[in-house]
Amino acid sequence: MKSRLLFRYALSYILAFLIPLTALTVFVYDSAVKNLRSEIEQSKVNQLSQVKLTIDDRMSELHALASRISYDEHLTPYMLTNPLSAQEAIRTLANYKASNSIVEDLLLYMHGDEKIYSYRGLADLNVVFNREYRFENWSSEQVRSNLNEIDQPLVRAAEMVNMYSRQEPLLTYIVPIKTNDPYPYGSVVYLMKESKLTGVMDSILNDVNGSNYIFNENGEVLTTNSRGAEMPNGEWATLAQLEPGIHSMELAGEMQSVVSVKSDENNWTYVMTMPSHQFFGRVAHVQTLIMIVFALVVLTGSAAAMLLAKRQYHPVKDLMEFVGIQSGAAMKASNEWDSIRQTIRDYNARIDMQQPFVRNQCLLLLLKHGRPNDREMMKTIEEIGLAFAKGKGIYLTAILSWSDHSDHRLMSEEGYDIGEALGCLEVEEAGARVFGVEFSADDQLALVIAFDEQKIGETLPARIERTIEAVRHIAEKALSSSPHIGVGSAYEDLDSLNQSFVEAAAALEYRKMNGRELVTYFEQLSDTESTEEGSFWIPRKMILKLDQSLKQGSTLVAVRIISDIMDTLKKEPLSVHLLRCICFDVLNSLLRTASELGMKEVFADISVLASFETLEDLESRLVSLASEICQQVERSTEEKRDTLIDEIVKDVDDRFSDYTLSLEHLALKYSVSTSYLSRSFKEKTGLNFSQYIWRRRVDEVIRQLETTSAPLKEIIEQVGYLDAPNFIRRFKKEMGFTPGQYRKLKASKRA
Repeated sequence: MKSRLLFRYALSYILAFLIPLTALTVFVYDSAVKNLRSEIEQSKVNQLSQVKLTIDDRMSELHALASRISYDEHLTPYMLTNPLSAQEAIRTLANYKASNSIVEDLLLYMHGDEKIYSYRGLADLNVVFNREYRFENWSSEQVRSNLNEIDQPLVRAAEMVNMYSRQEPLLTYIVPIKTNDPYPYGSVVYLMKESKLTGVMDSILNDVNGSNYIFNENGEVLTTNSRGAEMPNGEWATLAQLEPGIHSMELAGEMQSVVSVKSDENNWTYVMTMPSHQFFGRVAHVQTLIMIVFALVVLTGSAAAMLLAKRQYHPVKDLMEFVGIQSGAAMKASNEWDSIRQTIRDYNARIDMQQPFVRNQCLLLLLKHGRPNDREMMKTIEEIGLAFAKGKGIYLTAILSWSDHSDHRLMSEEGYDIGEALGCLEVEEAGARVFGVEFSADDQLALVIAFDEQKIGETLPARIERTIEAVRHIAEKALSSSPHIGVGSAYEDLDSLNQSFVEAAAALEYRKMNGRELVTYFEQLSDTESTEEGSFWIPRKMILKLDQSLKQGSTLVAVRIISDIMDTLKKEPLSVHLLRCICFDVLNSLLRTASELGMKEVFADISVLASFETLEDLESRLVSLASEICQQVERSTEEKRDTLIDEIVKDVDDRFSDYTLSLEHLALKYSVSTSYLSRSFKEKTGLNFSQYIWRRRVDEVIRQLETTSAPLKEIIEQVGYLDAPNFIRRFKKEMGFTPGQYRKLKASKRA
């Protein structure tokens, strides 16, 4: 199964180490690359600076050589023009030329002269610059002008020169003499092969695969040296204007790293260009190494993250199996935790929905059968609130009746409000807890009242009265008339709570027959008891209690009352005839109740019931009859409930297309509480009310899709669903396709 949660676990672990690892890698990479880049940049600047210093030194040597020539007594104008000393001057020039390795030729010119001197001898100016050295871009007139007029050193850029039938690029360096004199009298001309300067550059920049340039103070290129692609001439002006330092720019369609330094001696600019990938080749190696290490760590960490994620996911998988979530259900949710969370919420919702029913059923068990023998059931009862932290409790039952109301619908609404208000109530001033219990009687609510025995300050009767008054006050707020309350006796344990319930019913019944009080206490019922022979009768409230135990179907209470009556009769010194009459009075109470319940078969055996010989014999027959009557009461209650729920389900089946149909309306219509109807409806159908309505509507939509050609929206509205888009979404989620797709699918199958 592909688990979203497992994927999230793995992703979270991967991110947990990947984020700091990435940050650390970026930091290390940035620091390493910056340092290495700085070192590389500085090394290139240092290399180019060394080129600059070397060439500056050579040019300074030439400048110094010109100065020495100007002060050399063998090279004065007089010595040059004197035939006797001319040869000595020529030899002196040869010595000067030989002392500098970069000079191809050294020429000495005196202003206004038509001759020019070299280490080879005296020659005509025009012959030298037209035949021996013929420049492409330096005419004879320009030569003469430059030699006679300049007062500052002049460098001409390298250009092709024809020398004795061969061509070679030369640089020309003209230094006026005397140097630094405002009125020079001549010029020293140095002719230098371009290869001499570029050779100096190559010897220092031997690892550079790019181009090197030297620009004069006016930005004119003096010499170039290229390895690889040469820069277009149009971009030279840009390079000449660069500030000293390292620059990154696009040249000839490629990103180039450009190093520029400037000479303080002659304001020449030295520029080196090379492709950025070569310039930072070592950086690229470091990048690759770091990326490889990073990738290996990520792969190792991902594998470890998957192992940790599987270990983390294992308890979740066990929990899913424990709560019974299927794989398909988990896949429908965003992840397993959502499925588990939703399942727990569903369980809680079911518990919340069933909790009132469970509480009501537990309390009904107490009212009808006393304390149950089941330990779990007893634990549930104690958790309801009937157990006290310290000491024992005192318990009694009351029955609240509002059956005198004339409007049945209004009476049902008010009864629902009373049930909600008295479902769980605490009367703090009396130290009492009140729990409302729905039972089979219409328009009545049983109340289980528990008192904390440790509460002091008032007597128990006063606390009971205060509690009943609080209950009556709350009930009057919900009713348009005052309710009637029957109150049973108080007992010190839960075993006798069923007796208190019967007593409360007897007190309420007594009020209907003999009293007008709103509250009737069973303990306060008047009894006429006489021990004189001929006038003894069983106490009226005991007979009432017996009648109510039978009507409530409480077998245990009925049997106990019959046993108490028989014990009382055994103790009384009565005549046989009076004793027999009193026994018939007890028998008549049971027969009257059986008649009211329609148990006609009982009267077929009336002769057997009446033909008793001893009180033990009568007690046995009365107990048997009481048990039959109580069982019949239970069956009648169940049948009545089942009949009511069947009627409600049939009503829902008939009206499911009514969009106003709701659980609350049905509860009011059939005079039951909403919680009771919800629980009973699900017990009957297996679905809660909203699920059942949805199922019926979907079934009807499917039927019409298969049998009619009516528009989909019309069909949806006909079944009582006004929000068609929402219905279509729910239909698709449940069925796997939309209603329209379902209709086409069925049509294609029929075809």
